[in-house]
Amino acid sequence: MLDQLIKQQQQAPGSLSRRSFMIAAAGTSFTMAFLSPTLALAAGQAGSVDAPVFDPTIWFQIDRDGIVTVNIAKAEMGQHIGTALARIVADELEVSWSSVRLNYVDTDPKWGMMITGGSWSVWQSFDPLSRAGAAGRIALIDEAARLLDVNAADCQARDGVITAGTKSITYAEIVRTGKLGRTFTPDALKAIVLKTPDQRRLIGRDVQAIDVPSKTNGAAIYGIDAVVEGMVYARPRIPPTRYGSSVVSIDDSAARKVKGYIKSVALKDPSNTVPGWVMVFADSYAAAIRAADLVVIKWRAGAAAKVSEADILAHASKLIGDASKGSLVVADDGVEAAFAKASTRIEHNYSTSTVLHFQLEPVNALALEKDGIWHIHTGNQWQSLALPTLAKALGVPEAKVMMHTYLLGGGFGRRLNGDYAIPAALAAKAMGRPVKMICTRPDDARFDSPRSASAQRLRMAFDDKGTVTAMEHHASAGWPTQVMVPAFMPKGKNGEPYDPFAISGADHWYTVGAHRVRAISNDLANSTFRPGWLRSVGPGWTNWAVESFLDEAAFATKVDPLAFRLALLDGSGKNAGSAPAAVGGAARMAHVLRRVAEKAGWGTAMPAGTGLGIASTFGQERDMPTWTACVARVKVDSTTGDVKVVKLFMVIDAGTIIHPDGALAQAEGGALWGMSMALFEGTEFVNGEVRDTNLGTYTPLRMADVPEMDIEFVTSTETATGMGEPPTTVVGPAIANAIHAAVGVRLRDLPMRPAALLKALGKKPVA
Repeated sequence: MLDQLIKQQQQAPGSLSRRSFMIAAAGTSFTMAFLSPTLALAAGQAGSVDAPVFDPTIWFQIDRDGIVTVNIAKAEMGQHIGTALARIVADELEVSWSSVRLNYVDTDPKWGMMITGGSWSVWQSFDPLSRAGAAGRIALIDEAARLLDVNAADCQARDGVITAGTKSITYAEIVRTGKLGRTFTPDALKAIVLKTPDQRRLIGRDVQAIDVPSKTNGAAIYGIDAVVEGMVYARPRIPPTRYGSSVVSIDDSAARKVKGYIKSVALKDPSNTVPGWVMVFADSYAAAIRAADLVVIKWRAGAAAKVSEADILAHASKLIGDASKGSLVVADDGVEAAFAKASTRIEHNYSTSTVLHFQLEPVNALALEKDGIWHIHTGNQWQSLALPTLAKALGVPEAKVMMHTYLLGGGFGRRLNGDYAIPAALAAKAMGRPVKMICTRPDDARFDSPRSASAQRLRMAFDDKGTVTAMEHHASAGWPTQVMVPAFMPKGKNGEPYDPFAISGADHWYTVGAHRVRAISNDLANSTFRPGWLRSVGPGWTNWAVESFLDEAAFATKVDPLAFRLALLDGSGKNAGSAPAAVGGAARMAHVLRRVAEKAGWGTAMPAGTGLGIASTFGQERDMPTWTACVARVKVDSTTGDVKVVKLFMVIDAGTIIHPDGALAQAEGGALWGMSMALFEGTEFVNGEVRDTNLGTYTPLRMADVPEMDIEFVTSTETATGMGEPPTTVVGPAIANAIHAAVGVRLRDLPMRPAALLKALGKKPVA
């Protein structure tokens, strides 16, 4: 996937030339640091009021008072990414944490691909930001040596001060009086020796997240807070189908009685992002809400008007049954032969329901045109994806569109798809003035890009000694990458493209003999709604199936589920791991499994109706694994079907932990979301639309259901990998496996609601 991102960035119209960036590739990973043919570290002439700052790279600057401002080209949505990235710079730059500030940047080609997702941010950014900070420190030391009349080798930088014997000078003094002119070629940057883990003073230490004070005192500005002079408000009326709807008539006679109502307009969208939308305008948002409810609109619905969730899942199962469909992501030789010779075979089907994002801040955008430039004010996770579509919708070059950055009141993948900026921009164009569009909660739910429902079929073959000789995994779902950015899809072993976000996780680290993984796009899902990326995306269903299935295989062969997994994690062949991020391979997954089992008391006798379930995952992608293992302790009420998660134990190996408190928050939040989707959360399509549009019927995990959590990070100096998603995927199968251990029934569909459990137990639902 990351290879595709690199190519897209290099080919993007209006992007900086290849010479303008250093791209250091290793395997399928990449890092980017700003360069012109050389990286010039210059602050202008000494004492010049025109150059009061030291800005050695695009990533940070130091002002005349020694304040370090780190430019953050990632979206902040509660994960403290600014704190993590700034800490990387500050550690190598050798500045006091109290002097660091954050600047979340607006769109500009110089930032490269602007995307925040996939748990990639720290992993991608660690090396270039470290080298940027180190280069800045070296340049400052060189100039300090000149100013102090000492040798650079005798200088030491610490907390923004450079000392040589009894002499010292602050970074601020150097910026004000020095002549900074050190340059680094790409080779020189690459040759910089970075700190060893034991030399780091900020990375891995507990410090205050920089963004916390503003979020707690109300000073933080989110997209929904954006205001410009002269703007009007708008609320959309959303048609009955995502695609193919058209407006037949609009009757706003009742809406005209609402004070502040302006008018209703059917949007014309050349990008086909919001076909059939009607925008209702008013001078206040309250008026726009009231008026929109009174506007009577007749639509001609699209082809998906009668599609149900059952139709989508049935179609997925049909696609799985057709061996000619899909892309082979893993295609070892000998699969058919192994199954033909097998002494024992098992096969099971798994499914997951449609899941909505329901982020706290409903999607919104403010748009206006000024001096020929379209300004879009909104929180967004993938500006580089939204910009071309905005340009197409507005009929202007991409260079004429700028997206302004705001904090996100929850992203979780919903704001990777910037489709909500399109209707706001079209509304502003139609009105000839600034327009702020805010979706109500039901609007947001109906316009969501949900995680697709999925269907999966898994098979395993065993020889006469109980050894696994082959495994086959087929998965079908709506593909977000195919729908929104098909150029990013790699090709499988049979030459057919696939969406990596819809199958990652199935290419696991277990040694299972001949292995086959097939990903099949559900075209009915793709044409009914716009499938989206939701925290963990494909591994939310692939890990559910793999880790449930492994438990079933263990019980079928009468082997303890932990022992069964450990036997398959032998680290042989492709599962040995590789540099830079997957060093240790399957052995590291085995380690977190052993450790979490030890913490949870695996093997201890449980009271009646109580069970322990275990599962493990590596996160989203094999080339940036975050090894995660979970044991869930659950208590099952066989009378009501209720499942109480008593405790979640989790052990995580994410390599170097940059921001410990942030990592813990990510793990806790991810685990709880995984639990929410396992037991409570999910909707279904009815007549082409989601059934549940508000929190009265869509019921995520409530505070009263939050279990005790015991989360431990493996102490490591390996490459830092991602924390946003891995804990989300491992909890569901751990709970399912614990339910089986508690009451002996196997649930294969998410979410696992009480009615399904009672049915599995052979009981009728409680009236």
